[in-house]
Amino acid sequence: MLKQGLYQKLQQKLTPQQIQLMKLIQLPTIEFEQRLKQEIEENPALEEGKYEEIKDEFDNQQDYEDDNEIIEAPDINIDEYLSDDEIPEYRLRANNYSSDDEEKRVPYAQGESFTQYLKSQLSAFPLSETRRKIAEFLIGSINDNGYLRRDIIEIVDDLAFTHNVMTTEDEVEKVLKLIQELDPPGVGARNLKETLLIQLRRKKTNKARELAVKILETGFDYFINKKYKKLLSKFEITESQLKEAIAEITKLNPKPGNAFNSTGSYVEHVIPDFIINVEDDNIEVSLNAKNAPELRVSPAYSEMLKGYKETKDKKNKEAVMFIKQKLDSAKWFIDAVNQRRDTLLRTMQSIAEYQKEYFLTGDERKIKPMILKDIAERIGMDISTVSRVANSKYVQTPYGVKLLKEFFSESMKDAQGEDVSTIKIKNILKTVVENENKRKPLTDEQLAKALKEKGFPIARRTIAKYREQLGIPVARLRKEI
Repeated sequence: MLKQGLYQKLQQKLTPQQIQLMKLIQLPTIEFEQRLKQEIEENPALEEGKYEEIKDEFDNQQDYEDDNEIIEAPDINIDEYLSDDEIPEYRLRANNYSSDDEEKRVPYAQGESFTQYLKSQLSAFPLSETRRKIAEFLIGSINDNGYLRRDIIEIVDDLAFTHNVMTTEDEVEKVLKLIQELDPPGVGARNLKETLLIQLRRKKTNKARELAVKILETGFDYFINKKYKKLLSKFEITESQLKEAIAEITKLNPKPGNAFNSTGSYVEHVIPDFIINVEDDNIEVSLNAKNAPELRVSPAYSEMLKGYKETKDKKNKEAVMFIKQKLDSAKWFIDAVNQRRDTLLRTMQSIAEYQKEYFLTGDERKIKPMILKDIAERIGMDISTVSRVANSKYVQTPYGVKLLKEFFSESMKDAQGEDVSTIKIKNILKTVVENENKRKPLTDEQLAKALKEKGFPIARRTIAKYREQLGIPVARLRKEI
C-alpha cells in the first residue's frame, strides 16, 4: 500500500566550492598554473594584478521596486563586493620577490613529436604515392618506445578499408625495412631481438659485434636468460670473447623511441611544488608559486555594479545577475586558491617536522615510518586531503628533488622490536644486492637471511615484493660473467 510521508534526514554533501578546492589541491604546480590561466580566460571578473582601492561613493544598498518587479538585496549583495571596510587578504598580497632571487621558471620550447620527426625523414627517400601512404601509416602505428606492435596482415587490411590503399604483405614489409633505416637506430622493430639486430648492423663491424649478431640470431633465448655456459658451449668461445660480445649488446638501446627524448626535442621537466631550505638546523618550507599570477576581482566589474546602483533600471536585471554570477565565481576561485596554498603549506610543514632528522642530515636511513593518518591528525584534516596533497607532487630539498609520497611508508619491527621504516629496509636490501657476487647472485631466500643477520627478520615473500618495487630482477637475471 502506497503512503505519503514527510521525513527528515541528515546528508553530508560537498558544495561546489569544496569540490573546486579538492580539485585544485591535487593539481601539481604546472597543471595548477594552467588552471589559473584557464579560469582567467573564462571569467572576465577575474584578472591578474595588484589591488587598487575602489571607494564606495554610495550609501548602503536599498531594495527598489519598479513595475512590481523587485531585485532583492540578499540576491545581489553589491556592497559585499564594493565595500572597502574589510579588504580581503588576497587583495593586499604583493609579490615579495627580489630581483636577486633565484628564478624558478623553467623555459619551455615546443618541439616536433616523435611521429613528426620520423615523417620528416621520409623526404630523403624517393617514394611513390602509394608507398608514401604506407610509410606514413606504419609510422603512425609505431609506439612511443619505437616498436611496431601490429601484425603486417592487420596493417594491410586497415590500409584497404581506411585509406583505400590496396597492397600486399610483401610490399608493406619492404616499406617497413625502409622505415627501419630511419633515426633513431632500431625504430620500427617488432620485438626486442629485431631492434637490437638493427642497431648492431648499423655499426662498423668487428669480431665482438659479429659474435653479438650470431648470439642474437641463434642464441637469443640463452642470452636473455643469462645461460652463459650454454652460449660458451654453443659458439665454442672463451669467457673473454663472450664478455666483449655482451658488452656490445648492453650498449644498445632496448627502447629506441626513448632516444628521441635525449636529443632535447621533447623533454618533460619535473617542477617541484615545494622548496625546503635548511639553515642552522632550521627547516624553511615554501611553496613554489613564483610562476602563479596574483589574482584579484576586476575593478571594472565593480564599477558596473556602481552604475547599476545609480540607474536602478529594471532592464539591467539580467546584466546585474550576470555580473553577480561572475563576481561570485571569481571570489570563490580566489578563496579556493588561498585555501589550497594554506593547505599545501600546512601539510608540507607537518611532513618536514615529522621527518626532521632526514631533512637535517639527508640520510635516508633516518626516514621515520609515516602514513597519511599521522599527518592528517597533526594538521586536523581528512586523510583524503593529505592524499591529494601528496599525489604527484615533488619537493626540492638540499639533497635533490623528491617525490612527496616517497616519504610515506609503513613500519616494520626489527630484531629489537623497534619500528623501522620500510624505506630503510629497501635501501639496505639495495645495498646488499649491489655488493653481492655477480657470478653467484643471491636468491630471495639468501637475501632474507642476509637481512636477518643485519637485524631485520623479513620473510622471503616480502623480500620478493621489495625487490620488485626497487626494479631489481631475480637472481638468474642479475648473473654476470
